[in-house]
Amino acid sequence: MSHEYRPPRRRSRLTRRGRLALFLGMLLAIGAAVLIPILRGGDEPEKPRRLVIPEGWRASQVYAAVDRALKLPPGSAKSAVATAGLALPAEAKGNPEGYLFPATYPVTSQTTPAALLAYMVRTANEKLATKAVADGGKAHGMTPYQTATMASIIEAEAETRADMGKVARVVHNRLAKSMPLQMDSTINYALNRSSVETKLSETRIDSPFNTYERQGLPPTPIDSPGLEAMAAAVAPTPGDWLYFVTVKPGDTRFSATYDEHKKHVAEFNRIRAHEGSHEGSHAGSHAGSHAGSGAGQGGAAGK
Repeated sequence: MSHEYRPPRRRSRLTRRGRLALFLGMLLAIGAAVLIPILRGGDEPEKPRRLVIPEGWRASQVYAAVDRALKLPPGSAKSAVATAGLALPAEAKGNPEGYLFPATYPVTSQTTPAALLAYMVRTANEKLATKAVADGGKAHGMTPYQTATMASIIEAEAETRADMGKVARVVHNRLAKSMPLQMDSTINYALNRSSVETKLSETRIDSPFNTYERQGLPPTPIDSPGLEAMAAAVAPTPGDWLYFVTVKPGDTRFSATYDEHKKHVAEFNRIRAHEGSHEGSHAGSHAGSHAGSGAGQGGAAGK
């Protein structure tokens, strides 16, 4: 057989210039592979930021915090309420006060105020629907909205978690006796402030939140209560208390009689005078305010 002659193959070899070009090309390819995801920014999910809503904040405080967290102009979150489709009870009449549940919420650049507020309201409804809270509310003949309203007062008035059940008992006892609640926290809400002092003249203001002049619960919640306050509202600590006053931080006195209460209020006023505050709360006619929203430490429920 004849064989066609083929010359032996020669391995192709890169010149020094060729090797340098190949090396530079590889470096450019690797660099592009690293830089492109960074420049795109979308290949890795955005890490959410945390928005913390503390217990006892009013809706106005929540709106401001949402605007800051989402880097929006002031008033944006409040304006979103009208179009957010919030799952509020009919009693709320579109006002989400008390239903912007205090918790830690994740937010990103894609979060909208409407979606965030709707999530807060859904969370509040879920907490009010928990078995202990829902069953306790029914046992006391309270709607979930009334539970939220009472819980908001407890959140504002109780200095500690341990005091919540006792404050709740004072509220229930006074309602049962058709006594006005006379809570400084509702006066603070009416005046859009947080103060440790309530003057006698302020207890006479014309407001549906003036629980000195009007009987029953205020028309809406006065802040965002947490689950502990909700639980206390429907399961108050047993007791016959009708009055309370936070004499000093960590020392809240509960009384069943007005005479005993007056002694505690007198001590409160002595301490305040010693600290240099001579106006104080008017002694002997109201129940002390204190708490989550920064409401004051004054007397306790009145006559």
